[in-house]
Amino acid sequence: MKFFSLIFFILFFRIVSAQNINIIPLPKSIVKTEGTFQLNGNTIIGMNDNAMLPLANYLQTELKRTNGVAIAVDPDEQKAQIDLKLVNSREVTGAYDLKIDRNKITITSSGNEGVFYGIISLLQLMRAQPAGNPINITAGEITDAPRYQWRGFMLDESRHFFGKEKVKQLLNWMAFYKLNKFHWHLTDDDGWRMEVKKYPRLAQVGGIGNHTDSLAPAKYYTQDDIKEIVAYAQDRFITIIPEVDMPGHATAANKAYPEFSGGSIRNYENYTFDPGNEKTYSYLADILKEVNTLFPSHMIHLGGDEVALGNQAWAGRPEITALLAKNKFTSLDDLEHYFFSRMADTVIAMDDKVLCWDEAASTNLNPAKTIVFWWRQNFPSQLGLSLQKKYDVVLCPRLPLYLDFVQDKTHISGRRWNGLYFNSLTDIYNFPDKVLPDDELSSPLVLGIQANIWTETIGSEKRLDFMTYPRLAALAESGWTDPALKNESSFDTRLKAELPLFDKEGIYYYNPFDPAAHPEAIDFMPRIAKHDRKGKHHKHLHERKLHHSKSNSSHAKDGAKHHHSKKKK
Repeated sequence: MKFFSLIFFILFFRIVSAQNINIIPLPKSIVKTEGTFQLNGNTIIGMNDNAMLPLANYLQTELKRTNGVAIAVDPDEQKAQIDLKLVNSREVTGAYDLKIDRNKITITSSGNEGVFYGIISLLQLMRAQPAGNPINITAGEITDAPRYQWRGFMLDESRHFFGKEKVKQLLNWMAFYKLNKFHWHLTDDDGWRMEVKKYPRLAQVGGIGNHTDSLAPAKYYTQDDIKEIVAYAQDRFITIIPEVDMPGHATAANKAYPEFSGGSIRNYENYTFDPGNEKTYSYLADILKEVNTLFPSHMIHLGGDEVALGNQAWAGRPEITALLAKNKFTSLDDLEHYFFSRMADTVIAMDDKVLCWDEAASTNLNPAKTIVFWWRQNFPSQLGLSLQKKYDVVLCPRLPLYLDFVQDKTHISGRRWNGLYFNSLTDIYNFPDKVLPDDELSSPLVLGIQANIWTETIGSEKRLDFMTYPRLAALAESGWTDPALKNESSFDTRLKAELPLFDKEGIYYYNPFDPAAHPEAIDFMPRIAKHDRKGKHHKHLHERKLHHSKSNSSHAKDGAKHHHSKKKK
């Protein structure tokens, strides 16, 4: 009994101590000590390994940009008042110690990534102080390590394109919250946003239009743009994972090269690639090879979702019928799995991992080379199947991790599940511990969590900010902080202190403490239904993007009930 009382006291002390330390995500341990460190123009950053010189330069640059204090960098560790140290230890990747004494600050880790996160915590402490020279930082020691190694954010730029500077700003905030995976959704129905030199029409023609204006001028990233952004992310220890969606969500690509289209059905024009055309596989392989040269992550996301929305166009085509007979397939689903397996083999042959949405868990992919993204919270069986097949898994269910869902009951633009459930700050903060069973949470196959933002209803930077912040901060704490230490009241206190930083950076955010301060940013009113060219009314069934598909509708009620039994704010 005494042992458990001691453990409770230690955890309580750490949480209480952290309430006055404005760091998000909450570190493992914060111990305050006597005194303060005074940072001024005479302060020098040093290191015990020159490999950390870029990290020292990053700290120097950010400190000047955010606090207006210019300090020096000198590789001679003996001169340092801020000392960056690499040490030999078996810490998890990203772990660090930050020690602040009256006369010195020391950041220690077994790797550069951990040193970087120590720098981020130090910058957060500094930004909480008034700008100017000097900066007084309370003495103490922080010991920290991430809960998950995958702490991700996905941006859809097919629906609406935001551009290089906005992406860089987002990467800056991801780094500020110690998020480390940026999933870049660059291809889909509304636009192809990436230059492919062998097939230039993909960007030049496929890049024309967006979700709200099919004739908008082509917008896309050149390969030089991509290289620049990838390097920018690497400097912040963020890995960028590109997505090239297939075999569905291919409308924009098929607009550029219709010879590889799998055909059209009502409402889904040229929605898939053609699995019956052998040239389709070499065409897509060429694209993936160029993508691989641009992104050093050794991971390519192939999509693999919602193919059933358009694969009926395959039925009855002579080359499809012949392929079904040749391989003794009994359904179009078998053909879809065949296609996906072939393209996965192309990715694996480049020594990359295949990433996919949870529909692809039904395909027999190589477990050692596959990561499944579980997005359908109304299909918990797909998560179970993925773990059963020994696939690594990233948790990104619509409830609560889709940021295109509204975040307050009064909001009108954005999605709701079953017309009712939305994704509040508190839901994101309490995921996954109050949602998933212990056996799934404890599985070593669960790499971490990721929030996804689809942009059908997001066409401006202002609305993108409004839907992202401050939910990005809640995501960060859910992905980093030990669940035994998470405390929503402490988080709210730290978040309130953080909001002025958004103001300073020109971020238009949702204020959960004073919603009237920042009214909902609305780009487009909800589109419940649309009309075809003949004027006949029909419902929009595009499940991941706006509503749930017919095939999922029978499960929606139970899924929503199971995952959202707790009362909303």
